[in-house]
Amino acid sequence: MTKPITAVWPGRPYPRGAHWDGEGVNFAVFSEHAEKIELCLFDAKGKNEVQRIELKDCSDMVWHCYLPEARPGLLYGFRVHGPYRPQEGHRFNPHKLLIEPYAKDIVGTPLWSDAHFGYSVGSKNEDLSFSRRDNANVMPKCRVIDQSFAWGNDQPPDVQWHDMVIYEAHVKGFTMQHPDIPLKFRGTYAGLVMEPAIEHLKRLGVTTLELMPVHAFLDDRHLLEKDLRNYWGYNSIGFLAPDSRYSASGQVSEFKTMVKTLHKAGIEVILDVVYNHTAEGNQLGPTLSFRGIDNASYYRLEADNPRYYRDYTGCGNTLDMQHVCVLQLIMDSLRYWVLDMHVDGFRFDLASALARELHEVNQLGTFFNTIHQDPVLSTIKLIAEPWDLGEGGYQVGKFPMGWAEWNDKYRDSIRAYWKGDGGLLGELGQRLTGSSDLYERSGRKPHASINFITAHDGFTLHDVVTYDNKHNEANQEDNHDGTDNNRSWNCGVEGETDDPVINALRARQKRNLLATLLFSQGVPMLLAGDEMGHTQQGNNNAYCQDNEISWLCWELKQQDQDLLEFTQRIINLRKGHPLFRRRYFFLGRPIRGGEVKDIVWLNPDGSEMSDADWGQPFSRCLGVHFIGEALNETDGRGRRLKDNNLLLLINADHQDIVFMLPEFGGRSYWDVLLDTFETSGIPELSRYKVGQSYPMHGRALVLLKQG
Repeated sequence: MTKPITAVWPGRPYPRGAHWDGEGVNFAVFSEHAEKIELCLFDAKGKNEVQRIELKDCSDMVWHCYLPEARPGLLYGFRVHGPYRPQEGHRFNPHKLLIEPYAKDIVGTPLWSDAHFGYSVGSKNEDLSFSRRDNANVMPKCRVIDQSFAWGNDQPPDVQWHDMVIYEAHVKGFTMQHPDIPLKFRGTYAGLVMEPAIEHLKRLGVTTLELMPVHAFLDDRHLLEKDLRNYWGYNSIGFLAPDSRYSASGQVSEFKTMVKTLHKAGIEVILDVVYNHTAEGNQLGPTLSFRGIDNASYYRLEADNPRYYRDYTGCGNTLDMQHVCVLQLIMDSLRYWVLDMHVDGFRFDLASALARELHEVNQLGTFFNTIHQDPVLSTIKLIAEPWDLGEGGYQVGKFPMGWAEWNDKYRDSIRAYWKGDGGLLGELGQRLTGSSDLYERSGRKPHASINFITAHDGFTLHDVVTYDNKHNEANQEDNHDGTDNNRSWNCGVEGETDDPVINALRARQKRNLLATLLFSQGVPMLLAGDEMGHTQQGNNNAYCQDNEISWLCWELKQQDQDLLEFTQRIINLRKGHPLFRRRYFFLGRPIRGGEVKDIVWLNPDGSEMSDADWGQPFSRCLGVHFIGEALNETDGRGRRLKDNNLLLLINADHQDIVFMLPEFGGRSYWDVLLDTFETSGIPELSRYKVGQSYPMHGRALVLLKQG
């Protein structure tokens, strides 16, 4: 901004935020309890506040103006006047420059200072204290953007749920150490879609890239004081702005280019979004945006003492989804990312918090109803993290139609089974076949289960087989943070070792876990780096580690290269066999009056398992016979799908077992497609006669095909 704005028109209350229409910029901000709002304009570097413009027009609690002289690139913020009475839920303070909730571009990061707090830090009574320190020079600034972009013929890949292979990745960590990506592009949206990165995803067989939070977020002050960072980004402050720290160019268009490039490669983009809380924390937190614009409207406050916040997230506050304008903000944000940024879906962090009407989680609450009736949002991919930290917040299997869920029961069961825990065959059977016990009653299909062994929160796959206990000392919390319930097994030695026997067992266990994941019904999700042995050195809560602990290492050792090739192989096997990608649950009985079941569970002697067999605490081995001719499904064009008969043998016991190969359909042979005992997954002898016994090694998985 080089000269003062002279013309100020009334403008309109919608669209919210700063909207460039090609001739000028309309500003609109909601506040129910404000008494006055000022638009603050800054110079090109954001250092000096050069003008304040009072928003004199207010329509239905939305304050607005139109600046015909304003252009994209203009830096701005707001100051909001009103009562400072925390005991009544009001925390207005015009000495604090505020980020506008609908900002589409946020420039810079805050320099932490006591000036960001609405009260006088150190005061014994924040209700009576009031900070007059101005924070504008240490605050990020909002920037007006031109939303136009040359999308060309960009189309969503529209991968069907049952065909998806999700890859959960961090924008920065994925490329930060990639030797074939130029330094200036590492850790950025641009770097994520350079040829080496795209080629890795395509060769691996990924259909859907799920990015950890990219909404503008803040680093916590207490972390910065320890020389740490909020690496994961679950600390949102701007729900429409891509975080600029991941941008090589500093332009919002870089994110759009990333999406367009991934779409061209046939890869979907799903965003991990955090709408349950903001970076402002509890009553002692800073005043950065929502708190200063209208604290009593944006947040869930304690009814009997609104000085305090209802905290269902463990992060100090919870957004009030009961308020129509807060709900509108979330819906506008979601639509913006779909319509303007072309993303293909969302994974909702702590989604149960969004469904809370009062205290209870209401699975048919306003939030879900609003999404389901929306012509845009009802057609995209919606994935819930189906829990929060409040009472009754664990809601796995209880989300409504149209939603898929992270299935932590799958994670826990599969880890425990391969760890060697007994009495899990029944649980294993449920998880292998899509968790019908969780999803079928509500009318959902197997794809409602997002299956995973590992995710960003917890051990990596390598660490699941290398550590019994967490080692989070680098987080500087005396190893008290992070879960102790890891269901991991170090195979005999805690941490890294040179023992070749233990390392061979660990490598096999990784193959077992990955193969189980890819051969289960439901949607498999891989954690980035698991396919090539990434370790966090036993840290199961690396949220603050913006360094080599979290960044992927691309200098692969031979065992890492072997694991990568194995992962590519099993993903290809999944894609090549419709029996692993069923759209409907198995019936376990003859189909339509015929004699052939769609699935048969087998004991090692080849006999069908009885009810008593499922409950044996000592048994750790079973066979799953998938019957190809009973596959009664069609593809997207109505053509009937065909597959071979498949036999999956699973042995989590340490002892070898002889498994009798069943006779079926008059065919004479079983061909071995995979044996995880072998590093490559390919055994020396690949064909066995029916009725012949297969020598299964301890702690191994075998997949066979009947011609």
